[in-house]
Amino acid sequence: MNGKMLRYVISWVLKTEGILMVFPAVTGALYREQEGLAYLLCGLFCVAVGFLLSRRKPENMELYPKDGYVAAALGWVVLSVFGCLPFMMTGEIPFFVDALFEIVSGFTTTGSSILTDVEALSHASLFWRSFSHWIGGMGVLVFILAILPMKGGSVMNLMKAESPGPSVSKFVPRVRGTAKILYQIYIVMTIVLILSLLISGMTLFESLTLSFGAAGTGGFSILNSGCATYTAAQQWILTIGMILFGVNFNFYYLILCRKFKAAALSQEVRAYFLIILVAVAAITVDIYGTYPSLGETVRHAAFQVGSIITTTGYATTDFNLWPEFSKTILLLLMFIGGCAGSTGGGIKVSRVLILLKTVKKELMSIVHPRSVKQIHFDKRPVEHEVLRSINVFLAVYMTIFAFSLLLVSIDEFSLETNFSAVAATFNNIGPGMDKVGPMGNFSEYSPLSKIVLTFDMLAGRLELFPMLILFSPSTWRKRG
Repeated sequence: MNGKMLRYVISWVLKTEGILMVFPAVTGALYREQEGLAYLLCGLFCVAVGFLLSRRKPENMELYPKDGYVAAALGWVVLSVFGCLPFMMTGEIPFFVDALFEIVSGFTTTGSSILTDVEALSHASLFWRSFSHWIGGMGVLVFILAILPMKGGSVMNLMKAESPGPSVSKFVPRVRGTAKILYQIYIVMTIVLILSLLISGMTLFESLTLSFGAAGTGGFSILNSGCATYTAAQQWILTIGMILFGVNFNFYYLILCRKFKAAALSQEVRAYFLIILVAVAAITVDIYGTYPSLGETVRHAAFQVGSIITTTGYATTDFNLWPEFSKTILLLLMFIGGCAGSTGGGIKVSRVLILLKTVKKELMSIVHPRSVKQIHFDKRPVEHEVLRSINVFLAVYMTIFAFSLLLVSIDEFSLETNFSAVAATFNNIGPGMDKVGPMGNFSEYSPLSKIVLTFDMLAGRLELFPMLILFSPSTWRKRG
């Protein structure tokens, strides 16, 4: 393991986080809040520690595959630990476990909260919570890769460890160029969403915070009522925004390159939109009569489907009150998640499609034992290595889910509460069902359960293995 290079990457994570803390500090200054000073001090501290760690540039700038996973996991842990310090310094979230849970929920774009009164927070802290969604949405390491000169192999290993989905696609020959393109698309789409909300009549602060949450598919709201008090037009803008950020960014790159046919042939994107349409239609029929008009019914159904499948977590209504059929659809969408290569969480649509194709292949082999059939995705054969990684991912996913559910159940909440709490955090959704529904929160869970759920959020965001590798003794064993 290249320990010096790991230290170097961590130093850049801290320096980047320190610089980003200037924004909530400025927000606090604009609203004349003392809390902004805490963010300024924490930012300076992060930058100082970052510079101390990077005094000596490593001679060997190579990051091996294992190093990439470790760097990604440690980077996110360090990012979260230092990121929660302002909450504690301001006294708004005084306990470390609660503050860590809140900021991890922010950076992993989960949106689960331990706060019972969101509106009691300062504007600086509200901005930092929402801004953390935007930072974590595309990935802080992807951002660093766009500015940090590193060897190609090292860059790819870091990007694989942080990027969501079964595989990482390179848009251009240089991986650093890919990172820049990703962030360019991300920034432009975010700006368009902010401007759209501003035009609709929102304040600048509301437009920024809600856009950060929608872009990063996070879900932290700045109001106790969530998004229920916003106008129908504003809710539709957020719905469209959330759904578009749940699309594989490779799709947008193909459109920018005028490769419209290739973009239209994307099986994952087509399946993603089909799932949304079917889910919205089914829920609309099921809850018809709950709201005054058909238009309002469709709006609430579309908003919640878009929010859940993209793992954003915003809410315009208490879907805990919906019929069981509609709630079950939302629960299933929690597991499916968005597209690979998007800011969405969950298992990912591409994995689900490949698993279904694998089942079909096995059924065909039983009916026709002598037939040789290969699985294709987007008209390209799926390599055995990809199939193996998906099967292993699913096995590990179910194991961690079951173990987490077992530990969380010690708190004696209902099965619906515990199951949906693990599902909501592990898939980076935000709200669950029952006590952790859209009108509830995670404050009643014990410190142990909060630690378990915090781990689930990090593991879910980093596709499981980067976090697990930290607990492997062989990872830290010296060679030779």
